[in-house]
Amino acid sequence: MNTTPTITNKDNTNSALISPPISSSKTAINPANNSLINPPIKLGIMASGSGSNFEVIAREIHQRKLNAQIQVLIYNKPQAKVKDRAKNWNIPAILLNHKEYQDREKFDAKIVEILKQNQVELVVMAGWMRIVTPVLINAFPNKIINIHPSLLPSFKGNKAVENALEAGVKITGCTVHLVVPEVDSGEILIQAAVPILPNDNLETLHARIQVQEHKILPEAIVLAAKLDRK
Repeated sequence: MNTTPTITNKDNTNSALISPPISSSKTAINPANNSLINPPIKLGIMASGSGSNFEVIAREIHQRKLNAQIQVLIYNKPQAKVKDRAKNWNIPAILLNHKEYQDREKFDAKIVEILKQNQVELVVMAGWMRIVTPVLINAFPNKIINIHPSLLPSFKGNKAVENALEAGVKITGCTVHLVVPEVDSGEILIQAAVPILPNDNLETLHARIQVQEHKILPEAIVLAAKLDRK
């Protein structure tokens, strides 16, 4: 008899067998324990799309489950819906259209300028669809985290969900890791696994992975802040 629990998410996406998040930290961290971040960590969020992960962070802060404050949102696509979410939370949102910059280094230099102006301590790439350069990474060493829709080191890059489906693997998931110059290769902070179902497609699998992203990202912020303040 199969006794593995089945989890159904609130968004009515397909249910799946899902593992609990696994942290790389030696000590279990409860993101609700605000004493682990004292004073509140000042966040800079970078996003390119709808901003569902941004929303989760803002809501966790509002509900006092995460002792942090979002100083600024930076988004790079004029049509990105994340700007509307920031407006709803009264959080400053700044558009930096990457197409207006000559190269990635100049673009990242402007990002650094804005983050520094807003006294950001920890940078969260929450659906940021741009490769960052050492200009940004060196300005915030071990202070930038990224959420990626696979169980790294498998399926790096911007087609992780599609590649997992094409490879025919039975399990994928999501990872939050520190950002280093090599894409999707930094130290892993936390992961959650999501099995691939026989009838899965790109949309259904991505939806279930995203449910797990929303669960592990706040905890990853606590982990990263704790590492940073040792």
